[in-house]
Amino acid sequence: MKKSTIILLVVIGVLLIIALWFTSAYNGLVSKEESVTAQWANVENVYQRRADLIPNLVNTVKGYAEHEQSTLTAVIDARAKATSVNINAEHLTEESIAVFQQAQDALSGAISRLLVSVERYPDLKANQNFMDLQAQLEGTENRIAVERRKYNEEAQIFNRSVRSFPTNIIAGMFGFEKKGYFKAAEGSETAPQVQF
Repeated sequence: MKKSTIILLVVIGVLLIIALWFTSAYNGLVSKEESVTAQWANVENVYQRRADLIPNLVNTVKGYAEHEQSTLTAVIDARAKATSVNINAEHLTEESIAVFQQAQDALSGAISRLLVSVERYPDLKANQNFMDLQAQLEGTENRIAVERRKYNEEAQIFNRSVRSFPTNIIAGMFGFEKKGYFKAAEGSETAPQVQF
């Protein structure tokens, strides 16, 4: 074989290897981004489950605790605000997740105040519907924690790929951006004090 033919074959081979690597890296980023998006949908799903439980909980409490109207109104308002905050899965930035989480934290606080006020109503605490709703709400809160953790894991895998060399070159070329994380609520590092 001629020397020029060998050089041409080597150049074609190198270009083919680069093209295969480029395709593999791009498809890997797409796959990881889709995993983050799917996990975000799971997070939204469990938050929606919680939002769907709240009207039933409020209506059950309403029958027993008429003079707790301000607490019930606060829960309803917080639910409305929490369900109105929507994030496009393509823009999962630290800031957008913080806004989403702030609305969800306000709802959690309102629910907590509602459950504390329920302690004054022994008949309500013994009501089977209320007990079932409270158990479902507790289970949903656990699901939220699990899905948020899974989302953070998927975001970490994606972010590591976006920031690692040489895939960061492809990420920059095609606009793959780092995804935000869920963070603990401010003040959660301090355990609440219980006094009797």
